[in-house]
Amino acid sequence: MSTADLTERTERTGPVARTPYGAVRGRWEHGIAVFRGIPYAAPPFGPRRFRPPEPPEPWDGVRDAGAFGPTPPKPPYSDAFAPYLSDPVIPGDDCLNLNVWTPEPGPGARLPVLVWLHGGALTRGSSAVPVYDGGSFARDGVVLVSLNYRLGVEGYGLFPDAPANAGLRDQIAALTWVHESIEEFGGDPARITLFGQSAGAISIGALLAAPQTQGLVRRAVLQSGAPEAAEREKVRRMVRRMAGRLKIPATAAAFAAADRDLLLRVQADVGRLSSPVLGGPAFGIVIDGDVVPRDPLEALVSGAAAPGVDLMTGWTRDEYRLWLVPGGLVERVDRLGPVALAGAMARCHCGHEVPRGYRTLRPEAGTAEIVGQLVTDHLLRLPLHRLADARPTTSYVYEFAWPSLVPRLGACHALELGFVFDTGQVPESAKLAGAGAPQDLADAMHRAWVRFATDGTPGWPHWDPTHPVHLFGDGPAHTVKGPRDAELSLWSATAPPRPEPPAPPADLPARMTELRSVVRRLRIPGSVKRT
Repeated sequence: MSTADLTERTERTGPVARTPYGAVRGRWEHGIAVFRGIPYAAPPFGPRRFRPPEPPEPWDGVRDAGAFGPTPPKPPYSDAFAPYLSDPVIPGDDCLNLNVWTPEPGPGARLPVLVWLHGGALTRGSSAVPVYDGGSFARDGVVLVSLNYRLGVEGYGLFPDAPANAGLRDQIAALTWVHESIEEFGGDPARITLFGQSAGAISIGALLAAPQTQGLVRRAVLQSGAPEAAEREKVRRMVRRMAGRLKIPATAAAFAAADRDLLLRVQADVGRLSSPVLGGPAFGIVIDGDVVPRDPLEALVSGAAAPGVDLMTGWTRDEYRLWLVPGGLVERVDRLGPVALAGAMARCHCGHEVPRGYRTLRPEAGTAEIVGQLVTDHLLRLPLHRLADARPTTSYVYEFAWPSLVPRLGACHALELGFVFDTGQVPESAKLAGAGAPQDLADAMHRAWVRFATDGTPGWPHWDPTHPVHLFGDGPAHTVKGPRDAELSLWSATAPPRPEPPAPPADLPARMTELRSVVRRLRIPGSVKRT
């Protein structure tokens, strides 16, 4: 299509597609049909607050789908993290919406479909983040869908008078919408691939294990997140602490009557000490006997869930650096030394032999690196290795190893996203990657995701006893055998679940108070000034 023809087509009309609830009109952008802000469920407020999602009201005529819809309620990132992570806020109640990028709208194209679930610790993020633009995937023949879901206490609060996992139920409703509707946008409902990062990947683990989604997904990509179920007591503590601050009962009815902005402020304050490294009370997906009938990892490892679903899983080499570099936590953890290490051992339920082995393998590493890699292995690499071991012929594993051009971030958590989406040109990608990120790396990663969604083979060998891992960013992309085996072999099921920490130094109380104070400043918006 010539530039003149495209301009004329864009000015004349936007693409129109039908959904189960009415028709929508999108926009032509660089030859790609883009539909934004399509409701897949009704606004989750008023009588629907803290309840499972309900279908949206049908509409007459053609609904405009030219702009992103409202984002779910969420607190902002603190000043320590805002320089690295973008999180647009779009006001409005109709926040259960999704977006579609497609090169060929209309039935008959039968193109592969990628459905994106954003990360953000189940408390932040949205589909409107510019890094997640789906134009490159549509350019390469894949229909890309991204979606919003309820976050924080709205989506993952645990109450005695409301069903659990509302945010996960939103995702199930969106996935059902995709399966029923995507053919009208040029997609093939038999070739749906879920992909997500961090909390999005954890969500995918639960979706793959949910009885309500069996048969809806052909493939899945879990980036820097492993299937898990949170401890119910940890989630209850978040709700109880919020209720205490608000001076209301810890019930859905009482929370629904509270001011929404006040809830967000209290949620941010209560969650200020929670982090992947430090642990603490946090929102999470819990076993509920319904959409999550058992631990998702156990269901997937046993083969009881998602049989025949192809998997691609992976991590970044220095995940922990996004958790520790902002605000100078690396230096403080290094200074705390054995205190921080003892906390990591308790967090990871491992004995002394594990960090001792890491010290032997990494004699030049400081305490922060040892702590960071311990927690990364406990949360990500160990369960993802276990998952691949249980499903070897349909599993592929990667590691992202390119160090950011932003000083000290290394190959940190979320850095790979601009490469996967091939959106390195947008300013929001440069927040993590820096200016001048290599396009050849984006080409390699993006191509692997497109190939996997298309035919289930990303371009390297499937998992086997030699543990092949494809490295992106450590020179030209290549496959190595067992790059993490030495560290992971140190972990043992016989290690004491709650090891005794080393003898604490005399100034332990002061040093722990310092660490809590530092983290508190990091977590409260506006409390850490940029330099």
